[in-house]
Amino acid sequence: MSMYGWHGHATSRAAALVGCTALVLGLTAATAEARPGHHQPRDTARQTLPAHDGWAAQGTGTTGGADAAAQRVFTVSTWDEFRAALAVEGTAPRIIKVRGIVDAVSEGCAAFAAPGYDFDAYLEKYSPENWGMDTDLSAEPDDSPEGLRRASAARQDRSIKANVPSNTTIIGLGRDAALKGASLQIKGVDNVIVRNLTFESPVDCFPQWDPTDGDRGNWNSEYDSAVVYGSTHVWLDHNTFTDGEHPDSAAPTYFGMLYQQHDGQLDIVKGADHVTASWNVFAEHDKTILIGNSDSESTAAVDRGHLRVTFHHNLFKNLVERTPRVRFGQVDVYNNHFVGSDDYGYSFGVGKESAIVAEHNAFTLPAGVGPAKVLKRWNDSPLSAAHNRVNGRSVDLIAAHNAANPDAPLRSGAGWTPTLRTKVLPAQAVPGVVDHGAGAGRLR
Repeated sequence: MSMYGWHGHATSRAAALVGCTALVLGLTAATAEARPGHHQPRDTARQTLPAHDGWAAQGTGTTGGADAAAQRVFTVSTWDEFRAALAVEGTAPRIIKVRGIVDAVSEGCAAFAAPGYDFDAYLEKYSPENWGMDTDLSAEPDDSPEGLRRASAARQDRSIKANVPSNTTIIGLGRDAALKGASLQIKGVDNVIVRNLTFESPVDCFPQWDPTDGDRGNWNSEYDSAVVYGSTHVWLDHNTFTDGEHPDSAAPTYFGMLYQQHDGQLDIVKGADHVTASWNVFAEHDKTILIGNSDSESTAAVDRGHLRVTFHHNLFKNLVERTPRVRFGQVDVYNNHFVGSDDYGYSFGVGKESAIVAEHNAFTLPAGVGPAKVLKRWNDSPLSAAHNRVNGRSVDLIAAHNAANPDAPLRSGAGWTPTLRTKVLPAQAVPGVVDHGAGAGRLR
């Protein structure tokens, strides 16, 4: 059985226990950040983003469903109830309270499989020995193994995505509220708050093999835990994003490549703007956060002047890369704690026309990994990176990168100065404060 009961490969009990460590992060005792001088309602479901709290405070600010009438406040404990609450007509404020673990894939992957789909037949037909490595599968007919995979994938797509309307607050109740296997779509809307939820990453039941992707081919998967797509004024706070019971370390290999069933944890794309991500935990994942999804000119026309995002007081733990990778956006990253995994790649991906300001952050990197790896240069885009600490020592991240990469240096100076910030802690205080305050179950 597969990760969700399909494809004939089992997740071991030991691997499941490893993956569950991330989920435990969302179940510990509650702590809270202090916001002096800001008076919020005692009902956390009606709290709004404080003034000056990151890019989501720009302009009209972010209030979500704070003003919802009683008949537009819903408490849900199943996936069907959750999607029904989102589908209630109108964009008047609504609040959705999530109780317990809401599982979008409770019946397993087999429930999505199209009649006739057979994973063993897929492997046999498209193995490098039989198919070769020169042609992708895009022209395969509907009745082929690839065609049946596409049909199965479409069924899963329709089942696990949930579209969030404007003026909505989604909040977990207590310490164990979770969305499991779901993909939250914050698409083309305004004014959304998501708080106090553990997101267990959706598993793509039907990844596609592409023999032309790279030198050895690749398995490509879909579904992010949350997507902010062309939306404005979005606040993500005190959530935990984790691969949970299905870490990549438990995945098998086919055709010599990891059978990748995860995409990202959070994508902010297609002209999205004014987003604040605060006091979240992002844990045990590979490609974590993408801001701007393409270098193309058609994408640039949508993204330029947008993708303004703040990350503060988040814990990035045992991740490989993209925390975040940025194109085009003005992204403020301060007071976060980055804990590198054994296969750590980088933290900040400096992409096309990005303008990252990364200040007062703390990095805890494994033995043998130096500060030169924190920054990854994809394009010649200047950034600001001051007052950061790596393994307890102050480090000039740009100088460290340039010393290790003299043929591809980074330039200092993002060209803008953040003004929308809460109280900024010195970097040496960040690990203690963030590690004890970030994540689901720690909101009050």
